[in-house]
Amino acid sequence: MPASTFTISQLAKEFDLTTRAIRFYEDMGLLTPERAGLQRVYSARDRARLTLTLRAKRLGLSLTEAKDILDMYDSPRDTVPQLEKFLGVLGAHRAQLEAQLTELQANLAEVREHEKKGRATLAKAQKAIKGSKTTKQVRPARPNKALKAPKAAEASA
Repeated sequence: MPASTFTISQLAKEFDLTTRAIRFYEDMGLLTPERAGLQRVYSARDRARLTLTLRAKRLGLSLTEAKDILDMYDSPRDTVPQLEKFLGVLGAHRAQLEAQLTELQANLAEVREHEKKGRATLAKAQKAIKGSKTTKQVRPARPNKALKAPKAAEASA
């Protein structure tokens, strides 16, 4: 096989993917390998598309969005519609991430408030326990009347 082609195993190893994941990308139309009998033969173009697909995933784009963007570059159109589509997808994704971030920040603020209240309650409980131990140590022990011998008995003995 020429150096500009790859087997599914080579791509899987290079990108730390399973062969099943690569076949899934093929089923989604992201990759279009040639066939040599039953073996898939991936071109440098397929490798580049796989690289861009994984980059799009890291950005949080869906595979469908990644495919739409990649397919634009295969079409004979000019770059203006391609860039408009790309910026539209990225803008929508950014807005979604910002909404999630706002929600996460609100959740973090709520968790911090519960932690603060929990710490204050714990400190009060620990102080109360410490205070009760201190109080017990300071109080003089009360004599037990049942164990105390009568004074008259002590004198005669």
